[in-house]
Amino acid sequence: MRGYLNNPEATAATLDADGWLHTGDVAFRDEDGHFFIVDRVKELIKYKGFQVPPAELEALLLTHPAVADAAVVGIPDDDAGELPRAFVVLRGEASADELKAHVAAHVAHYKRLHDVVFIDAIPKSPSGKILRRMLKEI
Repeated sequence: MRGYLNNPEATAATLDADGWLHTGDVAFRDEDGHFFIVDRVKELIKYKGFQVPPAELEALLLTHPAVADAAVVGIPDDDAGELPRAFVVLRGEASADELKAHVAAHVAHYKRLHDVVFIDAIPKSPSGKILRRMLKEI
């Protein structure tokens, strides 16, 4: 890509001086060399300077047998910046404390859930993308 047509500001924000294209995706590489896109930079939760990818926490929540669907957003906090809050659709019985412990067993301390809200459905776009802005209003 050479840049955005008639939009030098967008080009400068996306292409750096060395020609690297910054997509805004967050990825990791596993031990076999496979790459996985796990989140978007703009969707990261900033907790005390740490970056917390909501998709990682959502994937962990979905491994719990009582969870049918889940979404995680950052909620404002004066001390931490943002705190991870999970919105969960249940298919079985589980408490908020049980789900927080389930996630905490698999993540660093700064990625732990601080709140769990049970809802009937996760709002999604027609393409299936989680509508996080709607959850932040709840």
